[in-house]
Amino acid sequence: RDIAAEAGVAHPGWGMGLCIADVDGDGWQDLYVTGIGRNRLYRNSGEDTFTDVAAELGVAASGWSTGCGFADYDRDGDLDLFVSRYVEFDLDNLPEFGSDKTCQYRGVSVQCGPRGLPGTSDLLFRQEANGAFTEVGEESGVRDPDGYFGLGIAWLDMDGDGWLDLYVANDSTPNYLYMNRKDGTFEESGFFMGVAVSEDGGEQGGMGVAVGDYDGSGRLSLFVSNFAEEYNALYRNEGDYSSDASFRSRTGASSLPYVGWGTAFFDYDSDGWEDLVVVNGHVYPQLDGARLGASAGYRQRKLLYRNLGDGTFEEVAERGGPAFLEQTVSRGLAMGDLDNDGRVDLVINDLDGSPMVLRNEAGAGRWLQVRLVGAGRNTDAIGAVIRVTADGRSQIRNIRSGTSYLSQDDFRQHFGLGDAATVDSVVVTWPDGSTTERENVAADQLLVMEQAAGQD
Repeated sequence: RDIAAEAGVAHPGWGMGLCIADVDGDGWQDLYVTGIGRNRLYRNSGEDTFTDVAAELGVAASGWSTGCGFADYDRDGDLDLFVSRYVEFDLDNLPEFGSDKTCQYRGVSVQCGPRGLPGTSDLLFRQEANGAFTEVGEESGVRDPDGYFGLGIAWLDMDGDGWLDLYVANDSTPNYLYMNRKDGTFEESGFFMGVAVSEDGGEQGGMGVAVGDYDGSGRLSLFVSNFAEEYNALYRNEGDYSSDASFRSRTGASSLPYVGWGTAFFDYDSDGWEDLVVVNGHVYPQLDGARLGASAGYRQRKLLYRNLGDGTFEEVAERGGPAFLEQTVSRGLAMGDLDNDGRVDLVINDLDGSPMVLRNEAGAGRWLQVRLVGAGRNTDAIGAVIRVTADGRSQIRNIRSGTSYLSQDDFRQHFGLGDAATVDSVVVTWPDGSTTERENVAADQLLVMEQAAGQD
């Protein structure tokens, strides 16, 4: 049943996305919700109720907020917050369709995209010792002075130096990659690192972001869902830079008819290789009456890619069940093991429809799930990296707040093991750089690893 009202989270508004973290370190996960107008930070009481403390703590913001994610970017032990924003938009002064200029999309008159409105800046809130936040976007170098149209975001250690970097997918403009300088500031390096635009230098309509080590290189790569006829971009992390592997991985061509949104790397068959899912749906309802060009129409099916273990994928949505082929207008996507059977399930948010829950019933291999418990205020160990080695192969996962397209995944990390009955080692690199290792771990279980006191 819906308990939003009695839990204290039923405030009306134009909601966009959310991210989750234990902001105050009391052991209970809090909710940050973005939208048009003010954002909300719901503090978890631990008794099935929440209180909005966004204004009190200085993170209510304003404007049109979209993506968000908590992370300890300065490694001071508490969680900070990044919020991407889209355009300047006045809900109280909306033009009627046709009363202002319209744009043409494949010969059909539509409302103009984000370039029809001025862009706006992004926000970075640094948590202080008293638990309140200070907005430091400009001084830290992530303010977005060009006013690009920010959507999905990802905190990840792109270069493996132990400090979290920040990726922002921007609609119709180049994407940002902010490299952490380890002094509280960032350097924007999207073009230099090869993750700002398409392989031919074109700006794309960046929506959602997935992070994963799909090729077993030990490095985290980026996947960005984009607009129709642009292709979804897979940026393979080569170490010092990234290369556009979209077409050589066989994920690019199949995505051309679709407008992609929520996306995630996940090992749906537990064979030890991260697969990939993308949910789709256009932004122009008019296309249902005029399917022109390569567009798949307003309602679109989903894309499911099976990792072949050689750097390429096979699109297998037809094998995923009827839900993957159902025509919907999807946006958000989150993943997690909802029934605790060791297989990763999916939750999809559709426009003008109920959420869709996809229970994973794939014939799967052996598996291990890992849940981390941080020793300090960062109780979910957001920013930590887990390396699992079994049968001579290693896999890595990172703990992130804010995933996919304006969504939040389960913090428990799933590792497919194929036929391996035992994991040789599990190594956790905690957000402060300290490590914990377990050896000879049995498969098919949830392993809880706690950070030793004093390691935070």
